[in-house]
Amino acid sequence: MNVPGSQADFDPKALRGFLAATFGAHEDFALERISGGQSNPTYFLTHGARRMVLRKQPNGPILKGAHAIDREYRVLSALHPVGVPVPRPLFYHDDPGLLGTPFYLMERVEGRVFTDCALPDVPQEERRALWMGLADALAALHAVRPEAVGLGDYGRAGNYFERQIARWTRQWRDSPSDPIPELDELAQWLPANLPPDDGAVSLAHGDYRMGNVIFHPTEPRVVAILDWELSTLGHPLADLGFCAMPWHTAPGEYGGMLGLDLSRLGLPEEDAFVARYMQGNPGSSPLLPFHTAFALFRFAVIFVGIADRARQGNAAGNNADAIAPLARRFAVRGLEVIRGRHVV
Repeated sequence: MNVPGSQADFDPKALRGFLAATFGAHEDFALERISGGQSNPTYFLTHGARRMVLRKQPNGPILKGAHAIDREYRVLSALHPVGVPVPRPLFYHDDPGLLGTPFYLMERVEGRVFTDCALPDVPQEERRALWMGLADALAALHAVRPEAVGLGDYGRAGNYFERQIARWTRQWRDSPSDPIPELDELAQWLPANLPPDDGAVSLAHGDYRMGNVIFHPTEPRVVAILDWELSTLGHPLADLGFCAMPWHTAPGEYGGMLGLDLSRLGLPEEDAFVARYMQGNPGSSPLLPFHTAFALFRFAVIFVGIADRARQGNAAGNNADAIAPLARRFAVRGLEVIRGRHVV
């Protein structure tokens, strides 16, 4: 039995017994916790010839509606049969008695994951194509009609931004974190500057970004979209604005690209990325500063939640303390977006 690196937050023997009962007993068993995730603990799992990924809720108290791995599993089950690039779901276990929390299993998809949006680990001539592939996969996701894949009741349609702003504002106000005036200012500006509702509804991923997809091992093509716990019925421009955040955040702010010489590095401008998405989603309303500011506000509140979990001792990532200060930085970047200027 192999459990290297960060230790599992459950008894691996219990899991091994469950796998033997479900898939048959095998001597070949390995479990490896994946570092970097800040929400649901995630593990690579080998059982015989099966190479899988296990996702579970974190131990300890969690906010109501957070870490909704049952929703993750449901959306994977709906999208995999229609060709959206997601891992094949295998099994959902809702009884917390086995591993301490509910969990699910999905097939492991081989490929490349990039956490730095500047893509320093790939040749310069491939970087633009990877970003275009990211735009293509998002457009393909938004082309799926939720009701056609059994997700018509996956969330409430209409007034998406109004409801989301209220939700994340409540989460911020309920946090025991120290005050962040810039976050308060964003929370006041956003509901006062809602764009008219154009009626667009799609399956919104909720955390669509470079670090949450797997690319083909050699091609600039997304083969798996990961981390669906925040997904719901929503507005497609929420995902687009979220994915465009790296053009508004610096390299030291979760791997952004603000201040880099994009042309020299072979990286696209934001307008080119947005235009590529629009090719696959014709008729979309334009991406506005509001959408980007909302994305930055939302991610700032997510960072607040990471800091809160770190204080409680149940953050999933091992660098939660280091990234918690980014809550204020992202709030500042949101204010810069609505004011039309960045300070690098």
